[in-house]
Amino acid sequence: MGQQALSNLTVIDLGDFVSAPYCAKLLADMGAKVIKIEDPHGGDSARRSGPFLGDVPNPERSGLFLYLNTNKVGITLNVKSRTGLNILKDLLKTADILVENGPPGKMRQLGLDYHTLWTFNPRLIMTSITPFGQTGPYRDYKSADLISFHMGGRGYTTPPQVQDITRDRPLKAGGRQADFLAGLTGATATMIAVMARRLTGRGQHVDVSEQEVVGMLMQSTTPLYTYAGRIVKRSEMVLAGAVALIPCKDGYVCLEPMLDHQWQALAEVMGNPQWAVGEMCRGRPARTRNWDAILDLMAQWAAVHTMEEISGAAQAKRVPGMPVNTVKDLLYSDQLLARGFFADIDHRATGLLRYPGSPYAFSGMSRDLVHPAPMLGQHNEEVLCGQLGWPKQELAALRRAGIV
Repeated sequence: MGQQALSNLTVIDLGDFVSAPYCAKLLADMGAKVIKIEDPHGGDSARRSGPFLGDVPNPERSGLFLYLNTNKVGITLNVKSRTGLNILKDLLKTADILVENGPPGKMRQLGLDYHTLWTFNPRLIMTSITPFGQTGPYRDYKSADLISFHMGGRGYTTPPQVQDITRDRPLKAGGRQADFLAGLTGATATMIAVMARRLTGRGQHVDVSEQEVVGMLMQSTTPLYTYAGRIVKRSEMVLAGAVALIPCKDGYVCLEPMLDHQWQALAEVMGNPQWAVGEMCRGRPARTRNWDAILDLMAQWAAVHTMEEISGAAQAKRVPGMPVNTVKDLLYSDQLLARGFFADIDHRATGLLRYPGSPYAFSGMSRDLVHPAPMLGQHNEEVLCGQLGWPKQELAALRRAGIV
């Protein structure tokens, strides 16, 4: 791999599951040397979370773990033991960044609170990602992606366009969006701390609250309450007369004829049927009142056309329109393939698999993913012996003692 944006940084990944490992992965994908530390007895809990390749549970075949830990080297280390803790401290003495997402107070119990770390490495940046941050009355509360999503306020407006908010209860968005957003925010904040260190020569403790990350998404609804005392409800987030998500011949297509001239242009795309140019569609207020009936009529027209036919014709008339892509559509997208977004990575336990890459590219720098996620303890010898100078013959003793 050629020179990359962060090739001069060394990161210790002491995280587990999603948020901190994703933060460290983003740094690794930009060239940082990331050393992932796992407990010798089972490793990262993501190894036990599916989906698993072939639907066969295996700690080396978890799709979540494999994705979150590309481009890292991995060692096992029992940091609760005195020897393991000393090894970790040796690694931290020359590291640039430590990323962790343990409960507040855990690092202090280990003797690794930021004040202590600063005494032997004042340039170290420590990024801690927790559900509610390092301070406040909720700091010690346990959480999960579901809790963070709702505690951050986003669930109250999800899903939109419901008819009865007492019947249609709040829902969490799919996947682990709160966890991933916390990791992304952690990586962004970490890089701000790196830039600050270039000016001051000193590291700092970056404190990321997952609740606050989700709360940051409430940018449009927060001012409405602040200035007008109004709480936006799911039933008020209606896009009737503006956004049509309709089935077509080979999937779904999304059309957004928000303005009257856009609706008129879309009517031309549909062949100017009488219903599309009649009273029920004349002006957005009329379309809003009749939107359910309009969607049914649009679906009848769309049923004999493909996603590409509809979105292409709409775009040619300057109407926002786009296919609703499936994962399969993305994997074979001409656009993503042309940009080299996906990478084929060979892993010892899974063989060759295709992974999403970085959603950005730097001019003159490599974008390639070159290392698969590490097997449990795969790089113990490389790091402990090659980097820290432990004799190879002592690795077996450390392993027997449960330290690595």
